[in-house]
Amino acid sequence: PSARAVSVFIGSFAMKTIVYVDGFNLYYGALKGTAYRWLDLARFCQIMLPRDDIRQIKYFTALVTPRPTNPDQATRQQTYLRALQTIPNLQIIYGHFLSHEITMPLAPPRSGYAKVIKTEEKGSDVNIAVHLLSDGFRNAYDAAVVVSNDSDLLPPIKFVKEELGKLVGILNPQKHPSVVLAATAHFVKNIRKGVLAKSQFPATLTDTAGSFTKPTSWSWAVFERPPYPTVVSQDWWNDFYMRKRNLTFRVHLTAQRTHPANASPQCPL
Repeated sequence: PSARAVSVFIGSFAMKTIVYVDGFNLYYGALKGTAYRWLDLARFCQIMLPRDDIRQIKYFTALVTPRPTNPDQATRQQTYLRALQTIPNLQIIYGHFLSHEITMPLAPPRSGYAKVIKTEEKGSDVNIAVHLLSDGFRNAYDAAVVVSNDSDLLPPIKFVKEELGKLVGILNPQKHPSVVLAATAHFVKNIRKGVLAKSQFPATLTDTAGSFTKPTSWSWAVFERPPYPTVVSQDWWNDFYMRKRNLTFRVHLTAQRTHPANASPQCPL
């Protein structure tokens, strides 16, 4: 099948479409570290599939927990999920995280092994498969569009296409589309930065609980200097300090590799 950008549109009638969003695949493939994390999925789908009759958007994710290195990540996620819930035809389906102890080799030049805690997101691929098949059997869609590059989704996508006779498309959030998904889907569209930039929620949103705003740190990319606010809060300084410390570490490593004798830990901010 062709991988060129096409619309799920036949003649003068738009096909009824459900969009299935793999939240973590989208985040790590196209959003992490960018200024586009405040993504309005309704607007995003309108731009990517401009002539389709989008009946529903299903967003698959799992709730994160605070970590010492990223204590505010759960709060930011909850704020974003609250924003998504302002979209009338969007449903959030939750998986879960599973943590377990594993033994891994130490990085060279050290030898030996160490026990570490590995945390993995579980359930999203299974949940997507279940909804994709269930909705297909119920004729809830004529076309299914999957926002993911996870090749584990090949079996349900192939079944929906070949056994149910449905049209299936992929919106790829990563640099290169999965070969097996591209070979099976009716079409593949790569997600571009320009589309993400045009698909942002307003900075302030309102729901039944009141008004809320986009997380401050989501207004700029990771290696971009954050704007100085009129009133500087402790949270702003904490976030700025963490960014400066991380950038200092990266600059110091680069200096050591390039000019070991002149290496300096000073950050060029």
